[in-house]
Amino acid sequence: MSTSQPETPPTVDIRARNRNRTMLVAIGVLFFGSMLIAGALRFSGWQPEGRKNHGELLQPPTDLRELVPQTAEGGAYAWNPGERTWRIMLAPPDACGSECERLAHDLDTVWRLFGKDADRVHVLWVCDSNDCMPPPDAQVPRTLKVIQGAGQWRERIPGLADPAGVPVYVIDPHGFVVLRYAPGFDAGGLRADLAKLLKLM
Repeated sequence: MSTSQPETPPTVDIRARNRNRTMLVAIGVLFFGSMLIAGALRFSGWQPEGRKNHGELLQPPTDLRELVPQTAEGGAYAWNPGERTWRIMLAPPDACGSECERLAHDLDTVWRLFGKDADRVHVLWVCDSNDCMPPPDAQVPRTLKVIQGAGQWRERIPGLADPAGVPVYVIDPHGFVVLRYAPGFDAGGLRADLAKLLKLM
């Protein structure tokens, strides 16, 4: 009768075990490290270049729905959200001179670059006298509307009366002011932001 020998436990490859543990730790560090970095970027306000606005996002947006703009011709300018019209709005001071000329040129260029969507973009030039109008020979967008009552616009919109110059704003189809562009803004940035908004709505 043969005596059974106790089974020899399998040998453990210490190096393989350590390698597997190291790999698990590395995967954990990679996973949680990525989450930590993403969280830090999110709370610092960073956004990928393609998603970043060129203008300042107004939070909360300024609600102009109860404001009934009056045109220089004496009629009311309706918001009409169903038409999905976006607005570029500015309110130059009296005697803005060369700045009005530059703004008229820049906004006309931006408007023309929208091509088939240009008629969905109105330019609201808020001005109560000829002193804040663009020069008579300036080329302006076909959809430009001269709006009166600059005082009530300045009361409602933050930063409209800026000592540094003339800011420009974007108003959505419902009558909310959503973006602000500081005096001396890059017209290409305004066009890029508005082009994205036109695709969304």
